[in-house]
Amino acid sequence: MENTNNSLSLSRRGFLKGSSLGVAALATDIALPFNAMANTSSSTNTLNSEERVIWSACTVNCGSRCPLRMHVKDNQIIYVETDNTGNDTYNVDHQVRACLRGRSMRKRVYNPDRLKYPMKRVGKRGEGKFKRISWDEALTEIAQSLQKNIQKYGNESIYLNYGTGTLGGTMTRSWPPASTMLARLMNCIGGYLNHYGDYSTAQIAVALDYTYGGGWALGNGMADIENTKLVVLFGNNPAETRMSGGGLTYCIEQARAKSGAKMIIIDPRYTDTGAGREDEWIPIRPGTDAALCSALAYVMITENLVDQAFLDKYCVGYDEKTLPASAPKNSHYKAYILGQDEDGIAKTPEWAAKITGIPASRIIKLAREIGTTKPAFIAQGWGPQRRSNGELISRAIAMLPILTGNVGIHGGNTGARESAYSMPFVRMPTLENPVKASIPMFLWTDAIFRAHEMTATTDGIRGVEKLTAPIKVIWNYASNCLINQHADINKTHDILQDETQCELIITIDNHMTSTAKYSDILLPDCTASEQMDFALDAYIANMNYVIFADQVIKPSFECKNIYDMLSELAEKLGVKEKFTEGRTQEEWLRHIYEQSRENIPELPTFDEFRKQGIFKKLDPNGFYVAYKDFRQDPEKNPLSTPSGKIEIYSSRLAEIAKTWKLKADEVIHPLPIHVDSFEHYGDPLMEKYPLQLTGFHYKARTHSTYGNVDVIKEANPQEVWINPIDAEPRQIKNGDIIRIFNDRGEVRINAKVTPRIIPGVIALSEGAWHAPDANRVDHAGCVNVLTTQRPSPLAKGNPQHSNLVQIEKA
Repeated sequence: MENTNNSLSLSRRGFLKGSSLGVAALATDIALPFNAMANTSSSTNTLNSEERVIWSACTVNCGSRCPLRMHVKDNQIIYVETDNTGNDTYNVDHQVRACLRGRSMRKRVYNPDRLKYPMKRVGKRGEGKFKRISWDEALTEIAQSLQKNIQKYGNESIYLNYGTGTLGGTMTRSWPPASTMLARLMNCIGGYLNHYGDYSTAQIAVALDYTYGGGWALGNGMADIENTKLVVLFGNNPAETRMSGGGLTYCIEQARAKSGAKMIIIDPRYTDTGAGREDEWIPIRPGTDAALCSALAYVMITENLVDQAFLDKYCVGYDEKTLPASAPKNSHYKAYILGQDEDGIAKTPEWAAKITGIPASRIIKLAREIGTTKPAFIAQGWGPQRRSNGELISRAIAMLPILTGNVGIHGGNTGARESAYSMPFVRMPTLENPVKASIPMFLWTDAIFRAHEMTATTDGIRGVEKLTAPIKVIWNYASNCLINQHADINKTHDILQDETQCELIITIDNHMTSTAKYSDILLPDCTASEQMDFALDAYIANMNYVIFADQVIKPSFECKNIYDMLSELAEKLGVKEKFTEGRTQEEWLRHIYEQSRENIPELPTFDEFRKQGIFKKLDPNGFYVAYKDFRQDPEKNPLSTPSGKIEIYSSRLAEIAKTWKLKADEVIHPLPIHVDSFEHYGDPLMEKYPLQLTGFHYKARTHSTYGNVDVIKEANPQEVWINPIDAEPRQIKNGDIIRIFNDRGEVRINAKVTPRIIPGVIALSEGAWHAPDANRVDHAGCVNVLTTQRPSPLAKGNPQHSNLVQIEKA
């Protein structure tokens, strides 16, 4: 728990006296040259010399939204604390504690990379050469370009790029596109090209919809682990992906302390979620989870460990009697597992051992543990599905709780990632998009240079049969995804260099990111600390909260918040009244807050909430259980699948497999089977590039956000993980600089030689800011120099964990 303010102040004084690092860090944060420039428009008479504490928030895309209590004096953030309300007992009223990333917020606000004023590109895209222009010049040029391209190509030529830098905001929310201020503006002038999916979850979101229906497949809340006996996590690593205010690692440990549940982690990398807390780590080759699940199913079926009554009542396609009438005879799941279908291969533990690298004896033991232990909480993270065969992996993992009847009960789960309680807090209305076309977001580069080839059956286009216009203008808000977070950076560079194709790129951001360097117009955004907003959407089991993120300091330099800058642009486009409805940002916040109070009567008044800083609410129904109503009465509460049941065999997928145009190594299948796909283990390409490269989330960054904070970079150096068995023959020692390369590019970075990654696999954390030399060799460790833009077959999603590479000492 936090101490009182007095003791914290004493602690800060002691820190300053006793640590030269602390003095240097604070001096960097409040350096006068930055602040003197930042506040040239402010009169010193308006500055408050008293130190105040103002609630703000970190709204980045980490799965948490953390309160930051900013200590402010003379319009400067002096230091940052986190939540001091509640206690340290999970699921009572626990504190929402920010991690070190959020607590370094002043390092973002006062960063040398801050964008200070509107700028226009003068060099080539990517060179980072710009000239300063006025706001009027910038917005006039944008307005004219929008009008010209809409007249020539239609609104479908205007694209809102994927970006989650301010995902937790309300007015400032940057994704999904339909929830943003940009969408509201574009909808006032005819709409924009939409996208679906995301870099994180495209395959699992699409795939499990065919199993459970409803779009996004739900999971039990992680606090419900206190009701389970066994926890099995496939690539689910909350210690690094949910380490902030959500506190899911803390949740797991408190819940397991109550239930005594055993925890097994299945992952190519020994993650911090384990770190001695797990009962067992089962290393697995990347991309082979479906083979493991098939072998587990084989043991459970042959040893009569499946819940036959559950499969008969709630599921479609397990065996012949529940197979849809339209399906071919003997095309059910049981036949596939036992080798009685057309492929004729029994999915035995011995078969899976050769594929996964897990001994057959351990597969048998795990199958018996899962099959005889009930309830069991079986969940997957989003790493396993981020592959070229990721859709099938997601569905295969979900088969384990389905086979054992663990769906819809306390202590069980669906095989999806955990869900969380949420409140009906009202969002900013963004109006309706008249444009019906929507592309898979991973294919935005394709929509620049081959839009007229892209159809529903070739590229997963939704809303229309085919695209009618290429992308000509890109809005890039709070996003480093044009370059840094998108795959195959060198290919993207070449696409964006051609200004005759994409004619205008507008970036709205806080810093000169890798992506910002490729922009034509740069608009300097306010940070969360420089404006008022509400922070929402946190994944924390059965407690939800809203943060009042107040304006802590005045905007720096010439920065404007997105609502104000778009209001000015709306005026140039002749739609200001429609866009603003006569309200300022604060007036909109007050308006939607009163609407939210109608849904959540316990909310205090706006001004009381502003002082209070955070509002927390526990799920009134206790632990969240996904599809509980369906389990209790499937007739009254059917799922949103065509059959109303869990679809092990999907007739919809069978039809897609027949009608979509696929390459030879791409598979869409009505059953959750194991298949090899491109750049998989055993691919002939391994003769040239023998190592599998997988990415992972890193504590130093939230994707690429905080990637330019010096003290965090020093504490968490970017390294590539390599097993000693792979390092020794290459004469690589810990700390050596090594080359990682394939046909797409080359990265040079330090080696971390460790047994925490399995042989044959190397791991490089995602999000490092791309830093190429003149030969396009990256020296920052940006994994997307090496990843492919080829999408997965069904979701057309991001396969950025399917990469084959070679390494050698530099």
